[in-house]
Amino acid sequence: MNRIAPARPRRSALFVPGSNPRALQKAPQLSADAVILDLEDAVLPTAKVTARTEVLAAVARRPFGTREVVIRINGLDTEWGIADLRAAATSGADGILLPKVDTPATLLAAARVLDELAAPPGLRLWSMAETPRGVLDVDDIARCTPRLGVIVMGTADLGKALRVPGQPGRAGLVPALAHCVLAARAAGLDILDGVYMQLTDPAGFRAECVQGRHLGFDGKTLIHPGQLDACNEIFGVSDADAASAAELIAAWETAAATGAGVAVHAGRLVERLHVDDARRQLALHRAIRHHGRPAGPA
Repeated sequence: MNRIAPARPRRSALFVPGSNPRALQKAPQLSADAVILDLEDAVLPTAKVTARTEVLAAVARRPFGTREVVIRINGLDTEWGIADLRAAATSGADGILLPKVDTPATLLAAARVLDELAAPPGLRLWSMAETPRGVLDVDDIARCTPRLGVIVMGTADLGKALRVPGQPGRAGLVPALAHCVLAARAAGLDILDGVYMQLTDPAGFRAECVQGRHLGFDGKTLIHPGQLDACNEIFGVSDADAASAAELIAAWETAAATGAGVAVHAGRLVERLHVDDARRQLALHRAIRHHGRPAGPA
């Protein structure tokens, strides 16, 4: 199975606690490409059921404009997981994020529930890679069901499990991050980098975004709205980048019209693979311009 993901903006995916009504109300006004309404880590056990009700109500109001709306449910092996999944299946959300996915069996079980409930064909599963076993088996996980749309790195839990100290550059995590990017690309999936926990370190956040972009991630999950602008900038396609991509395509097409198999643009040799990438960049640039516009007051 090798699906080519469409050029859909996923530069920034903001976690929003499902038990925080103020955050749920504010989320539609933010510039995130996706909002992840969280029923898991951000919600205390005593608030799980209430949070589910609040999240379902927020999705039903449909205030999010063109943003992707994803519900992170509790693990299927918890007392809340199956009820979360069944509720999310017909909620109108775009995706359901499953935490701590260790094996394909978890996603296959979730996909069966969605099929049994006649969930919309476009409803996608998102899968968190945040355990050593899940990272080792991510290739099988990424290819196990056509319902899967996105891999999400859970770097905090993964770092803890690996006993890797937090440090600039994430040297201890880079092999796992690169491995997951490779698996996602082999399956034609998008993949998002994990959260940055230091809210008072904007320079460190920008550096980690740049690193993630260089590793091949499509975007990054976030825990605070103050991180959105930098994330969207670094994982986005600027007007200058789009103009350069258009010029590269034009140079290739001019050369191809003469029968040449290569072209030169800005002193760089251009082959078809560069043209394919430029076309995707242009498509992403167009999508960004029309995506995630703030909705009206909820």
